[in-house]
Parts: sequence; structure tokens; C-alpha cells
Amino acid sequence: MASDLSNILKEELSNTLEQLLSKSASIDNVNLLSEDSVEQTQCIEVDVKFDFAAGSSNWSFFVPTISATKFEYFMLGGMGDLKEHIDDEIADAVNEIISNICGSFSTSTNAQNFPDVGSIKFEITNSSIVESSVIASKQNSYEFDLTMDSERLPIIISFDELVLPFLSSITGFDDNASNEVQLAPSQPSPNQKQGTPTKSDELSISSLLSENSAHNLQLLFNIKLKLSVRLGTKNFLLKDILRWDIGEIIELDQMVNEPLEILVNGVKIGEGEAVIVEGKFGLKVKSIGNESLRLNQLGLE
Repeated sequence: MASDLSNILKEELSNTLEQLLSKSASIDNVNLLSEDSVEQTQCIEVDVKFDFAAGSSNWSFFVPTISATKFEYFMLGGMGDLKEHIDDEIADAVNEIISNICGSFSTSTNAQNFPDVGSIKFEITNSSIVESSVIASKQNSYEFDLTMDSERLPIIISFDELVLPFLSSITGFDDNASNEVQLAPSQPSPNQKQGTPTKSDELSISSLLSENSAHNLQLLFNIKLKLSVRLGTKNFLLKDILRWDIGEIIELDQMVNEPLEILVNGVKIGEGEAVIVEGKFGLKVKSIGNESLRLNQLGLE
């Protein structure tokens, strides 16, 4: 089964907007967009190409007027008047926001080291102001029901077929459906030794194990895992490292206001901020995947 990047996408979308616009943000729902629900308005379309292990995937972000104008207004700190129509300044602001969202999504995905995803990279291929009717020509369009400070500001993303298995929680794609017929026990072939499991038998055993996964998982609850927090990283030349001495100040890439990465056994599972708890350093969790995602990230599901 393909790795599911749905929660990473939703979290990075809301977290990035919250950081850039200084407004609380959340994704309440994601629904397949119907033609009837498309409002007649202008949109900013931002086309993005993602390269990963499975190939190149093309996404189209559509930000309608109500969301685009608010995004620019928030970026300016709420100064001036809220614009009623999209202009080039709003388009530039939205383009920067989408670039940051894709960058955060790529960074968080790469930190998980999913074997079937590999190292993901992105490139913005086009940005333009279009009419909402353009969305009707796109397949696999999903409306992300974004709420910012109690106001609904939707974003629509159209995906190509390649990435659907990797966003199964959003798209409902089931890449096991085509293998259901293989799950039934098969008769041994004439050349097969009695008692030797076939590939179909192995799939059946795996299916049975998954049925008891909740019980089996409880057996692992007392295993100790190493929690660490990553303040930041940066690449240095060996010659520079050899020159370091006591009192040396080493500058990291991480900005002061950026969240810290929460790692379990070296795998990133969330982000947080440093706090002081009774004279000791602590960590306040700001974002973290659900239980299923964390198990997947740690290779336990």
C-alpha cells in the first residue's frame, strides 16, 4: 500500500498559512468538488510539479477571490482596505504562499523517508488569474475547507492520477482493491512442495495479522523509544568544522520563530516550541499527526 501523505499535506497547508498570516488556521473538511458547488468568481491558479520516486505529478492550486484577497490583507498585517478584486499584487502574494506550502510539504515528507516516495522536489510551473470555470475542466479536484479566525476561506487543489494512491485519506483511493482476488487461498502447483506457502497465502496471513493489529500493538506499548528535538541543521565544509574552538558561535538555518522538529528514533513525527517546565527545558506540541500516521511514520503499521 502506498504511503499516505494526506495528513502531511493538510497540516503543512494550515501550519504554513498560520505562520505566514499570523492567524489561527485549520482544515475542517476536504471534499471532492462538484461542478455545481463552483462559485462564479475569479481565481488564482498556481500549477506545481512534484518530482518523487513514482514520477512527476502535476497539481493545480485554485485560490478564489474571497480567499486570495484575505490572504494578501493578512500578509500586510490588516493595514489598508480589503480589496474586492484580484490584482497583480494579490497574485504575487498567493504565489508566494503556495510556494511556501509546497516547500513545507516537501520538507516534512522528505523527513519521513518514505521508501516509495523518496526525495520529493517541487517546481512552480505557472501562475495566472483565471475564471472559476477553468476548474470544471480539471479532474480530481478537492476543496479544502480552510477556516481562519472563524472565517471560511476555501482552497481547491486538482491532482493528477499518479498521486491519488499517495493521498488515499483525501481521495479514497484503494490500491489494494485490485489485489482482493489474490487474497483467497490457492491450490499448490504441481511443482510446489506440500506446505510451502504461496504468494497468495502470504497475503492472506498478512491480512489475518492486520485483523489483530490492535492486540499486537499493545504488546509494543512498553518499548522505550528515544525522543529528541532538532533545533536546526546546516551543512558545513570539513575545513570549517576543524577550525572550530571553544566559544565559536555556529549559525543554523533555522529561524528563531520557526517550530522545532520532534523526532522519535530519528523520525520526525511533529513540531513544537520550547518551553520551561520547573527549571527544565520542555516542548509544547504545535502540530502532530494522528495515531495512525505516527504508527506509519515509525514503521509500526
